[in-house]
Amino acid sequence: MPSFSHFFKTLMSSSGLFMDAMLLTLKLTVVSILVGILIGLFFALLKISRVKWLGYISDVYVFLVRGTPLIVQIFILYFGISGLFLLPDFWAASLALAFHNGAYIAEIFRGSIQAVDNGQMEAGRSLGMGKWLAMRRIILPQAFRRALPPLGNQFIIGLKDSSLAAFISMDELFNVATTLGSNNFDEMTYLLIVAVYYLILVALLTFVVNRFEKRLAASDR
Repeated sequence: MPSFSHFFKTLMSSSGLFMDAMLLTLKLTVVSILVGILIGLFFALLKISRVKWLGYISDVYVFLVRGTPLIVQIFILYFGISGLFLLPDFWAASLALAFHNGAYIAEIFRGSIQAVDNGQMEAGRSLGMGKWLAMRRIILPQAFRRALPPLGNQFIIGLKDSSLAAFISMDELFNVATTLGSNNFDEMTYLLIVAVYYLILVALLTFVVNRFEKRLAASDR
């Protein structure tokens, strides 16, 4: 284990590289979650559709994502897409993480939509709204409110999962830590440093999620 003085000195001297990597990690996480929300909402709507074969498509997608490791999905998408056309590492990793997060977000949205009372849809239909108009104006806004807390947790999970982008040579936090550790023959110090950065990010995101939950709880009173 490194001494505290050595750890602190290394932490300060490498702060520039780690700050750049932290910004890239946040950018990767935000993009993958936002795209994952679109994917998840799409497959959630397929799942609750009355057309059975659309629900089966959603089931297959969720099963494939849950049944295979994320690193395998990243490699398949990265090398598969690269075989068709050149895609930057950032977008390859973002799409792979979005594809993975989308399955879990789909289940979050499905549960949130089904948690809205059926009478809400019936009330909208009685006012002359079509099914999808009532879904867009009445059901989905309520479902989004219910989904915000678990979506916040999924954001934190996505942040930690982004470390796997290191395996396709993205200079995010984990890759920078392992590269510096290998170059300086001091792996433990840099791994401890990157753990500190991840803890800071998770603490900040947890704070933001908790604030959202409190504001939602206050508005529901």
